[in-house]
Amino acid sequence: MIYEPNLESLAAHPMPEWFHDAKFGIFVHWSVSSIPAFAPPNKRGIGDVDLANPESVAWMFKNTPYAEWYWNSIRIEGSPAQRHHRQTYGADYPYEAFAAQFIDLSRGADVEAWADLFARAGARYVVFVTKHHDGFLLWPSRHPNPHRTAWQTERDFVGELTRAVRARGLRMGLYYSGGIDWTFHGLPIDSLETFLSSVPQSEAYARYADAHWRELIDRYEPALLWNDIGYPERADPARLFADYYNRLPDGVVNNRFMIGGGPGGQHHDYVTPEYAVLDRIVERKWETVRGLGGSFGFNRAEPEDHLLRAEEIVHMLADVASKNGNLLLNVGPTANGLVPWAQASRILAVGQWLRINGEAIYGTRPWREADGRTTDGVSVRFTRKDGMLYAIVFGAAAATVCTLERLQARDDSEVRLLGYGQPLRWHRQDAGIGVELPGDMPTGPAFALRIAPEPELRT
Repeated sequence: MIYEPNLESLAAHPMPEWFHDAKFGIFVHWSVSSIPAFAPPNKRGIGDVDLANPESVAWMFKNTPYAEWYWNSIRIEGSPAQRHHRQTYGADYPYEAFAAQFIDLSRGADVEAWADLFARAGARYVVFVTKHHDGFLLWPSRHPNPHRTAWQTERDFVGELTRAVRARGLRMGLYYSGGIDWTFHGLPIDSLETFLSSVPQSEAYARYADAHWRELIDRYEPALLWNDIGYPERADPARLFADYYNRLPDGVVNNRFMIGGGPGGQHHDYVTPEYAVLDRIVERKWETVRGLGGSFGFNRAEPEDHLLRAEEIVHMLADVASKNGNLLLNVGPTANGLVPWAQASRILAVGQWLRINGEAIYGTRPWREADGRTTDGVSVRFTRKDGMLYAIVFGAAAATVCTLERLQARDDSEVRLLGYGQPLRWHRQDAGIGVELPGDMPTGPAFALRIAPEPELRT
């Protein structure tokens, strides 16, 4: 099929099966902001913000826990980041001075080690930030920044990581901040009004952003275009999408080429709620995106207990998969390219769980209902694949019999515990299916039962 640059043609683009099947991706935020690496910690991300309340929005920008927003934060009078910056570096120390330090420290980064870590974590795709809001480029672009000198790396981190990721059988996606570039326009963003007007709309910026996206596509052929916070109207994103699909038909495009990522007015393959998980199964594909803690970029001020525990990540992944979503979980390396152990150890534990239970996650689709429970009140998430139902039971086994409420299995049904060699004995109960668990049940954040053929659901 040849795609045309209009909504009707682009809407015919099917969601590639690889993205449906992948379920788990790793996001990587790494830029000049990794040098100061500061934001006031908030483990909930930007928290519960009332967009209709100007004071709530102003508080959010002033106190954002996103360390990658440091340049903006230090421009807001009285912000914690501004106080930190003045105390640490001095009031006259410019953000631009961090760029040379980052370029120097980043030379030793081992992106092969990153790719090894992401593969061992069980991720099926990676999304790498090529340019964040500070406009700094992580590849040697043929289109350098017209307002800042030495505002890109000589080393091709985008290309190196792309090759390393693909060598391990993972898909590679690219993030680009199309809507905000503080070297052009927008500092400071401190209200909803300044946020909505922050996208540079000049002809020069439209050509600049379009040239970057096209260079990234031509040079690296990303499996996924992850744009952020809108796009200049003059850049003609519909033509960009058509050219991208015609070159890479199994590519996918997120919803953030429109500011706010809203549902109408522009083509997208999937939506990207941030620090939020949907409460039901939805037909259209979605991807929840969040940091391990409250920041995407590395934040020295964030205590380790603000990071998600491995158990919480596993439960979130199962919950998201049961509702037709993917989980894109972020790591924030230090300026010299090290993924802190507090981050690495958590995603490695997730990978260990997936090596045993990944059959219940990868390649699955939602069942009739996402949520269930056992008779002793333990949460369950359901997925299905190839005529089989997977019941992912949160937590370690609390009893020798696990009764899954409301399930009605056939007489010839087989129940297996993933990672255990023999079928399990089961019996019908008034409440549902009672499954006899082995005495040597492994401990862990969750265990998965496979029931074949797929049982019925009692009303």
